[in-house]
Amino acid sequence: MTAALLYPFIIVAGVLQALGNSMNAQLRGRMVNPWLAATVSFAPIVFVFTTLFLMMPTPLPGLDTLGGMPWYAPLGGLAGAVAVFGGLAFVDKVGAGPFNGLTITANILTSLALDAFGLFGLQPAGFKPMPWLGGLLMVAGIVLIARASSGKDDGDGDGHGLDPKLLYPFILGAGALQAIGVVWNAQLRGALVNPWLAATVSFLPVVFVFAFVFLIRPTPLPTRADLSGVRWWMPLAGLTGAVAVFAGLLFVDKVGAGAFNGLLITANLLTSVALDHFGWLGMKQVRAGPQRLGGAALMAAGIVFISLF
Repeated sequence: MTAALLYPFIIVAGVLQALGNSMNAQLRGRMVNPWLAATVSFAPIVFVFTTLFLMMPTPLPGLDTLGGMPWYAPLGGLAGAVAVFGGLAFVDKVGAGPFNGLTITANILTSLALDAFGLFGLQPAGFKPMPWLGGLLMVAGIVLIARASSGKDDGDGDGHGLDPKLLYPFILGAGALQAIGVVWNAQLRGALVNPWLAATVSFLPVVFVFAFVFLIRPTPLPTRADLSGVRWWMPLAGLTGAVAVFAGLLFVDKVGAGAFNGLLITANLLTSVALDHFGWLGMKQVRAGPQRLGGAALMAAGIVFISLF
């Protein structure tokens, strides 16, 4: 199958990921405790993928594929969850605009490096100037969108006396791990053969970690009034975001990390801009002005360079 034929599926995964982010924000507000919210969001994913694996248990991995699996492959889900933890811990200290700008910038540049050098089992493509130019255009677009977001949806910037800029290296690291986690998940898929089993193995440690932290830090807890405001679609946030992870399991080795993450991020951010503009899913309405629309255009141009060259 031609790689370009997979692009629509990846774009849909990016749209669903953006919807999941907004749904998670609503769930976080109702559940009060971020660790409880993360557990509630991720637990249905494991249930669904486990059920699908039990319904379709074949093919199963053999000793040859398991023996060739790198030790880090099952940690792909945890690597991606670092960005979730970063959002929980740092977004109120540095602001949503800078946080998203830093993580996405690190993600796309790391993805291009993974493709260029053939890291973690990817086919090395060598240095190609046009995809890197596309990456720079995407970064410029991300900066415009993040700057337009600053002051509108940022937190209060209370860093408890800590300069928020000191957190930037950790946020960049979270974005890089997010890109690496996609590649690790693809390797896990190759080793475990069955995609439903691979998805279950990828998400299970994430749920365990969030549930464990919640047991350690069980307060604050939601009140009855908080829980009464939980809509039926809020706990499905993790499932919509999981489509992107599953798409990575299936497609990243076919289209390349740069094209996959570029398409995913572009669809994600453009959908986020639309959600803000129209105030869907309970989001605060923020009109998409010239700066946001200009950033969106730069990102679209960047993904063309990355995908076509």
